[in-house]
Amino acid sequence: MKKIIVKMKLMSKKFVGVLFLLIGFALQAQTPEKAKALLDKVSAKVKTYKNIQIDFKYNLQNAKENINQDSKGNVTLSGNQYILNFMGVSKMCDGAKIYTISKEDEEVSIASVGKGEEDNDTPEKMLTFFNKGFKYSWDIAQNVKGKKIQYIKLIPISSKDDRKQILVGVDTKTNTVYNTITIGKNGTRVTLTVNSFKTNVALPKNHFTFVKAKYPNYYINNLD
Repeated sequence: MKKIIVKMKLMSKKFVGVLFLLIGFALQAQTPEKAKALLDKVSAKVKTYKNIQIDFKYNLQNAKENINQDSKGNVTLSGNQYILNFMGVSKMCDGAKIYTISKEDEEVSIASVGKGEEDNDTPEKMLTFFNKGFKYSWDIAQNVKGKKIQYIKLIPISSKDDRKQILVGVDTKTNTVYNTITIGKNGTRVTLTVNSFKTNVALPKNHFTFVKAKYPNYYINNLD
């Protein structure tokens, strides 16, 4: 059971990036080609923001393994710099180095950008992950807490992808993403719901700078 939970936590890192679809959709066309064109517009618009701050709720379910796990997280992103707080671990990237900070272990792992196995799962790269590798279609519409949510379905093309499908729920009134639902081939279901979404926030000049003095008793693990 422990190994399964750890594996699911690693998988969840891919799903966090879906949060960065949180920009408006014009919900007129319903063909796969036009759905893809809308996602291309989403990608382009995201890049116009100086920075993005998101607070989100995370739920992982796997009925077969009797797992129902809730967590909360937040991320601040500016270009290729970010700070992600999720599942008790903070991850900071200053554009050159990635600092993974574990309070439980009192350890900071440092690696150069581009050398880690998880680099493809960083928030900065996840902003445009949906540009290729998926088939697109429009799914059902639902009323959730007075909101009309229209779902767009993404199906991975590669048979090696561990995700069966991703559903992106769009609030049609505000033209923003309300939630995402990622269904794995192993029966895992991960739901990410946005609690707040802010852009162009005033950030301190050195917001993405790692300060070693803040972690005096931590073990510093240089992975390069």
